[in-house]
Amino acid sequence: MRTLDIIIVAGVSGCGKSTVAKALAATTGYPFLEGDEYHPAENVTAMAAGTPLTDEMRWPWLRNLAASAVEKANRAGGAVISCSALKRAYRDLLRAQTGGCRFVMLTGDRDLIYERMSARADHYMPPTLLDSQFADLEGPDATETDLIEVAIDGSSAQVIKQAHIMLNFDLHPKE
Repeated sequence: MRTLDIIIVAGVSGCGKSTVAKALAATTGYPFLEGDEYHPAENVTAMAAGTPLTDEMRWPWLRNLAASAVEKANRAGGAVISCSALKRAYRDLLRAQTGGCRFVMLTGDRDLIYERMSARADHYMPPTLLDSQFADLEGPDATETDLIEVAIDGSSAQVIKQAHIMLNFDLHPKE
């Protein structure tokens, strides 16, 4: 039986998840899923209004995203997803719902990320929610062996290269 190769690029809003995930998808040939596009309208409205999401608001979104990832990965052998996956419980749900996945957790300085968020004009997530994202963020522990952390203090190209090196993955799923 073929194992699906699902890679989730995680981190707080504004850290570069979509940029890195798109690059990994291009390298692997896997489809890219933009996690933000799977939020129900109520979640987007709440975030746009500056209201942080609750766990109850996130669970259905995460389940829907995981199901879509599995569906796409079944056709392509894998998928690459951008998804905050801030809490360990969220990552555990994604692991369970996908049958196993790998995480690239992008990490960086709050002020750098705030500056990046403030500069983007095409996103509903206001920079004022960044502190709530950091408050929810649970770093990995030693048991999360399927997660690597990549610092975002370099250029996008440097971060993408570092993610590739640290993933050290065979571009094709194991048979």
